[in-house]
Amino acid sequence: MRLLLLAPPGAGKGTQGDRLAARLGVRHIAAGDLLRAEARAGTPHGDQIADYQARGDLVPDQIVFDVLLPAVVEAAARGGYILDGFPRTLPQATAAAELGARLDVTLDAVVYLYAPDAVLTRRLLARAGQEGRADDTEGVIRHRLEVFAETTEPLVAYYRKRGILVAVDADQPPDSVTEQIQARLSELTLPSNGLRRSRLCARIRRWAWMIPRLPS
Repeated sequence: MRLLLLAPPGAGKGTQGDRLAARLGVRHIAAGDLLRAEARAGTPHGDQIADYQARGDLVPDQIVFDVLLPAVVEAAARGGYILDGFPRTLPQATAAAELGARLDVTLDAVVYLYAPDAVLTRRLLARAGQEGRADDTEGVIRHRLEVFAETTEPLVAYYRKRGILVAVDADQPPDSVTEQIQARLSELTLPSNGLRRSRLCARIRRWAWMIPRLPS
């Protein structure tokens, strides 16, 4: 399965990405983690990435593609991927779609996690205190949420028009979010690509049995 998690900072896409990857047997590719690793490595791209992240700005498209593309292609060849944090703008999405079609790594579905800004800010400030993340100050958080609203939310309409979007409320316990993702993916029209479609259906059905039902 090839799945994109689209969500503002603090919506829990990292947690859900790990769960989805484990249950579907594919790799979770977190764009932010790869970019931070590149920044720590001190490469020429890494130095530029560090500057952008310190300001809370988006890293330029070409740098992101250079860092992410090898990981996405490798994961697709091994059975699929759960990608989070990219694309984040409409031009990135259209460029990624064209490139994905050429390389046969096209998305099957997009999960959009949403929550109120107040909830997201509270979560990010708590994480900053726990992990000592210098890029999660209150001012930078506010700026990051503004950047998301301006540049990333148009992707919701884009993917909905393509018929591959499912939206899930992230302002609830992680187990509930996971269960809702599973239910919405099961309702989505899956790829009509023969064996690939049947394997994807089978994986989602197995996943449905693995998720514990919450008490009513």
